[in-house]
This record gives sequence, C-alpha cells and structure tokens, in this order.
Amino acid sequence: MSYKTIERTTEQLTKEDFASDQMVKWCPGCGNHAILAAVENVFPQIGYKKENFCVVSGIGCSSRFPYYMNTYGFHSIHGRANAIATGVRLFNRGLSVWVPTGDGDSLAIGGNHFIHVIRRNIDLNIMLFNNEIYGLTKGQYSPTSPMGKITKSSPQGTIEHPFTVGELVLGAQGTFFARVIDNKPQFISQVMLEAAKHDGTSIVEILQNCVIFNNGAHKYITDKEVRDNNQLYLEDGKPMLFGKDKEKGIILGNNGLQVVKLGENGITEKDILVHDMKSQNPGIHLMLAKMKPPYFPIALGVIRSVESPTYDQLLDEQIKTAQENPATVKCVDDLLNSGDTWEI
Repeated sequence: MSYKTIERTTEQLTKEDFASDQMVKWCPGCGNHAILAAVENVFPQIGYKKENFCVVSGIGCSSRFPYYMNTYGFHSIHGRANAIATGVRLFNRGLSVWVPTGDGDSLAIGGNHFIHVIRRNIDLNIMLFNNEIYGLTKGQYSPTSPMGKITKSSPQGTIEHPFTVGELVLGAQGTFFARVIDNKPQFISQVMLEAAKHDGTSIVEILQNCVIFNNGAHKYITDKEVRDNNQLYLEDGKPMLFGKDKEKGIILGNNGLQVVKLGENGITEKDILVHDMKSQNPGIHLMLAKMKPPYFPIALGVIRSVESPTYDQLLDEQIKTAQENPATVKCVDDLLNSGDTWEI
C-alpha cells in the first residue's frame, strides 16, 4: 500500500516548493500550462516529502514536464517512459512515480509498454495528455485523431479508427481510469489526488488543447453553448445527472446506457443510475468510458477505481518467500548448473 507507506513530511509544502526555475517553453495558450499548475497544486496535498516524487517522461510536448517540476525526474526516449518508470518504481519503493505522456508517446510507439504496465498493475501514476494530434512533430495524426481528420500526414483524411483511451485501459484490465479536461485545473488536482491514493496503475486521461496544430479539438465538449449537455461529472455513490439544471440523467436500459429527462415518462431521480467506481465488474465502467456526444455526454472524473494486488506487492511476496525457504540456488554457479543441463 504505497500511499500509506511512502515517507510523509511534517513540513507544510506549497505549490512554490514544486515549481522549477526553468523557463516553461510550451506555446502560449497550450493546455499543458493548466495541467502543470494542477500538478504543482496537488503534490503538496499528497503529503510526501519533496524528494519522494519522481517524474518520468518520454518524448513529446508533454514530456518536457520533468524540467518544469522541482522533483527528481527522468526525460527518457520515445514511447519508453512507462518501461523506465517501471524500473524506477520497482527498485525505489520510497518514490511516488508520475508519468506525463501523450497520445502519440503511449498509444503509438509506446503502446505495448502502456498496456502491459496497466496489466501488471504497477504502482505508477500515468497522466495521458490527449490532444488528438502529434504536436511536437508539427501536426500529424495520432492514434486518437478522429476518423477523417485532415492533417499533414493525412491530407485526404485519416482512414484509421481511433483508440478510445478508457476502452483500451479497461481492456488491459486497468484498475483506475479517470478523465478530465485541461480547462478545469482545480478538478484535475482533485482527480490527481484520487490517483495518488490508488495502489496500482492509475491512468488519468486529460483532454488537452493544442492551440497550434489542433485548436478546438474538444470544443464539442468544452464550448459554453454545449458543455452543460455534453459533460457528465461523476461522483461515486451519486446519481448520474447532467444538464444546466441537472434535468437529464443516465439510466441502464435493455440495450445499454440511455439518456433520459427527469419528468418525462414518469422518470424521477430514483430511476437514474448511481455511479459505483469500485465495482469489480467493468461493464458499466466500459460503457461510461465510451460515451461521447452527440448521443451521450462525455463522462468526467474517476470512472473506475478498484482494489487489486499490485505487481509491487506480489514481487515483494515472492522475494520474501525465496529468502525464507532453504534455497538450492545460492550463487550464479548453482543457477547455471540447475535445471536441464548436459555436457558436450
């Protein structure tokens, strides 16, 4: 249980304690600025000593993150952040390891590392910045770009089906998945705190705007005219209500989730589906992760958070068992001469 065992501080840390002295070189207006502010705000709330944080990144605009945090950090190579973070975490159990990554970095070249770190349930906190474009390399389509998207690498429109991040995470047996939008930094901090408390791999998808190469990618969710009807903020144990006056809700019908309006056809708040993020059955979580306009609002907040043994815990148990039992292998020579051996 890392959240309970990583060394905590008695010193009252602030946002300024985690702010780097480096010049932030993201484009003016980039959603990354809000994400950085949210993380700087939440780290003091988590309560660890400053030296117990480590930020590991790969390649991409998001991957400059370690330079902008006054913590231990590692700027690694393209797509390999989750693999390197795995090593950092497993051999430095006193560290809370955070991985800022992008939809290209983790879902394309780093796809295998991404799904396997989730499957193993290693105690990492992964922040996936999803702007639906390759920003650092100047505007090529990414694994989350919508079908038909015209970009520099798809001048006639991409003909590839995009990933739904939540669907991918749950398919890889994820124990924690949340989704936030970059224009709500306070809400991002709240969700990041829940991710920190989770033992195992936490994935927070951040719908992030790239003002240069994909400006307005999420405006169908974020624009003032549509946001009330297109955003569903989930709270564990609370009914799934949305709309300007909370007049709409989600029910479980015969063919899956349905949007209903209170007062129509005898629908009351008692009929509305109550969010259970801790349900071991991922069925409802998967349906929530896949919802999107125009037929559904997009689900925001913690969609899934379930307890399951972590790789870290299981590895510790294996090592302890090996140390407690009489070993037949005491050195490398014993290992090389054990099992199936033969002479030539």
